[in-house]
Amino acid sequence: MDYIDYYKILELDKGASIADVKKAYRRLARKYHPDLNPNDKTAKGKFQQINEANEVLSDPEKRKKYDKYGQDWKHAEAFEMAGEQQAPYRRPQGRQPRAEDFSENNFSDFFESMFGGAPGGSRRGQAKFRGQDFNAELQLTLADVYKTHKRTLTVNGKNIRLTIPAGVENGQTIKIPGHGGAGVNGGPNGDLYITFSVTNITKFKREGDNLHAHVELDIYTAVLGGEITVDTFDGMVKLQVKPETQNGTKVKLRGKGFPVYKKEGEFGDLFLTYKILVPVNITVKEKELFRELSKIHKHEN
Repeated sequence: MDYIDYYKILELDKGASIADVKKAYRRLARKYHPDLNPNDKTAKGKFQQINEANEVLSDPEKRKKYDKYGQDWKHAEAFEMAGEQQAPYRRPQGRQPRAEDFSENNFSDFFESMFGGAPGGSRRGQAKFRGQDFNAELQLTLADVYKTHKRTLTVNGKNIRLTIPAGVENGQTIKIPGHGGAGVNGGPNGDLYITFSVTNITKFKREGDNLHAHVELDIYTAVLGGEITVDTFDGMVKLQVKPETQNGTKVKLRGKGFPVYKKEGEFGDLFLTYKILVPVNITVKEKELFRELSKIHKHEN
């Protein structure tokens, strides 16, 4: 197996921080995701390598093993076990162990330790290793996550049918057991971690399960009160405005917010802030009436 430089794959140097790794992964995963590159036959392989690189370099323990053992980082424990029983051995980083790296004795003992038998012998005692975990990012809109729905995600060439519960948060990660890399020597498969990237192109601002929005209110309704129709996330509703409503007044519409994650039928609240509009392009007659109102107001107060 050829040596794969995970740092090179993520376009990083060895001094990169965990934050640098995650940032590089998100950028490259979006660039090479197979769903976004249906006509690029190489995208699938690149995307898989990007996932592998992120899975290793974003985990301090795995990264330490990778820096020491290169492509064989998964077998670090076996190498270290062999090293405890034999004279210190350091394999040149970035390549597989070769016969000339061992003496006759420690070569035999290495396989005994690692596989439970000498080269060419019975390997019924082979060590089992868990498969790699995969990471994927799923792009959604705020409208997408307002209702529970199904989505098909292609990861490592496999289509995975997901049920996405309403109310998932931007940046939230879920685990799908057993959908990562295949195990070694009969070991269990790794897991798949999916991070949701939720974009909001609506006029509503989300804060947890609550939504916030501004409502424009004409000066006449603000002064006299009345009934208006306002937008909520799932349709229009009628709302009564109290007389003498001030600019910046907030009202709460209970249960008109965002769905509560994994709590069917439960919703947060919608908070509306009134923005009173001052009329423009008023007529001469309207100006006279405003002046008259101003005189009356000053006289009575």
